[in-house]
Amino acid sequence: MIGARGLGKAARATREAATGARSARLIGRGLPGARSMPNSTSPLLASRTPPGRSQFVVALLALAFLALAARAVWVQWVDADFYQRQGDKRVVRNEDVPAGRGRILDRHGALLATSVPAIDLVADPQLFAADAAQRRTLARLAGMTPAALERRLDSPSRFVYLKRGLDAELRERIDAIGLPGLRVEASLRRSYPAGASVAPIVGFTDVERKGLEGIELVLDTALSGHDGARTVVRDRYGRVVEQLGDALAPRDGQDLRLSIDLAVQHHAYQRLRDAVAARRARSGSAVVLDARSGEILALANISSADPAARGRAAAAARRNRALTDIFEPGSTVKPFTIALALQRGVPAGRIVDTGDGTIRIAGATIRDHRPHGALTVSEVLQKSSNVGTVKLAQQIPSAELWRMLSAVGIGHKPALEFPGVATGVLRPHAGWRPVEHATMSYGYGLSLSLLQLARAYTVFANDGVLLQPTLRARDDGAAAAPGTRVIAPEVARQVRAMLRLATGAGGTAPKAQAQGYSVAGKTGTARKQEGRGYAAGKYRSSFVGLAPADDPRIVVAVMIDEPQGAVFYGGEVAAPVFAEIVQHTLRQLGVAPDLDVVPAIHAAPAVEESL
Repeated sequence: MIGARGLGKAARATREAATGARSARLIGRGLPGARSMPNSTSPLLASRTPPGRSQFVVALLALAFLALAARAVWVQWVDADFYQRQGDKRVVRNEDVPAGRGRILDRHGALLATSVPAIDLVADPQLFAADAAQRRTLARLAGMTPAALERRLDSPSRFVYLKRGLDAELRERIDAIGLPGLRVEASLRRSYPAGASVAPIVGFTDVERKGLEGIELVLDTALSGHDGARTVVRDRYGRVVEQLGDALAPRDGQDLRLSIDLAVQHHAYQRLRDAVAARRARSGSAVVLDARSGEILALANISSADPAARGRAAAAARRNRALTDIFEPGSTVKPFTIALALQRGVPAGRIVDTGDGTIRIAGATIRDHRPHGALTVSEVLQKSSNVGTVKLAQQIPSAELWRMLSAVGIGHKPALEFPGVATGVLRPHAGWRPVEHATMSYGYGLSLSLLQLARAYTVFANDGVLLQPTLRARDDGAAAAPGTRVIAPEVARQVRAMLRLATGAGGTAPKAQAQGYSVAGKTGTARKQEGRGYAAGKYRSSFVGLAPADDPRIVVAVMIDEPQGAVFYGGEVAAPVFAEIVQHTLRQLGVAPDLDVVPAIHAAPAVEESL
């Protein structure tokens, strides 16, 4: 029995084994009839990993999640301000919103300086990518050499200006290149539509539109206005993606209206340019003043230096010589000595014996160009006699002569809104020696600017009152600034009559006559000082005068520096320029002619003045 049961159990085990093997084959083939095997008994799924290891991995994952949660709490709450600041440094920018720079206008509203739309090229050298052909194209559009472009890009900075103030019309052509790391920003550029004739007056600005010279410099604060501000978010390419909060609006600069008349300025510049070229001179300047208000209608300057040159040559070409350069005025000072003699009671008809045209003072000889013999006081000025002027000055104490010269502005800086305005030189009279007293009377031993000379002659144009020059236009109907009385009205009119004789037959400047208008004025031809003496063959030729002579509306002063050739006298070189400027300016001002037009007004020969 026992053997039979044992055999039965063995047979069942054999069948079950066979059945399991068959089921396994059916399961593998995905056939029906297969019986599933419990997972716990599957040899494939039986785990051989020690239980402690899985628990360790779970613990590590839990700790990692806890660390991340702690870090998030730290960043989001505990030290949030620090991380916010660091993020803002990388994307948030506080930027100025530039104010529009004020315009500079002439007295009639013509543009002398204005701001026009422009573009700036900005690059991130770390992101900039372009092949050789694209770089050459970009350099050409930017007005740079390829080498200069490469130098700009060779920078560790993430922000580099490649070129500023380019024409706005170039934007589309630059955008079309499509270079990574390059962007185009809208900007403004200063423009000077009036050109070279007003450049020494207006001056110029730098790329930041800050004044560097001229009116742009001295009135920079008024022209600049006040910049606004905004806070923006920029992406990694520098593009603005968002503005934060409200922007502070900029306040544009003031427009400035100058006293300059652009038509008068252009004409004076052209006539001066022609004279400098014809005489092969070193430079020239001209000043036109309104004889009633002191307004400066023109300040023309010409230099043989090239304005496009660099260094000292460029500075010389840009300098407003009429305001900044000083020179010995020579015979143009004689009217003030004559006026002082008249003021002291010397009659205009008194005879002054100039003898053989020489006079010796303390071992020095002073000469006239030629002997004139006996002259009236009026003729002393008409003929420009050095000897006659010195003899009149010898009757005047040095202190009084010094006070007269000082009173007309010599040695005093004009109160003018312009950088570098010259003061001139007038030494104290206590140190004058007799020969210096004599030379001072006819314009040597002192120095002034051309503007100071023109201003001094407002005394004769304005019946004895010295006016203060200004570059600001006076509002219509506004009264002129009060002047300073220097001499009596009748004395000023007497000297004006003498100055009219100087421009007529027998005078030194018949070529100063203007068609249709009477003129009065004085020539000056002074040797140029070099070192402790005077240079041979180097002169400054000048003329200053008034028109119309009986009721002056303008004062015009002209100076030509170092005219070349045999003709160098002020009556030959500077007086014709004066005549052309007077004629055009009075017509521009609408002043009616006070003389009949004579076809040949320069027929009378000029008397050569004494040096």
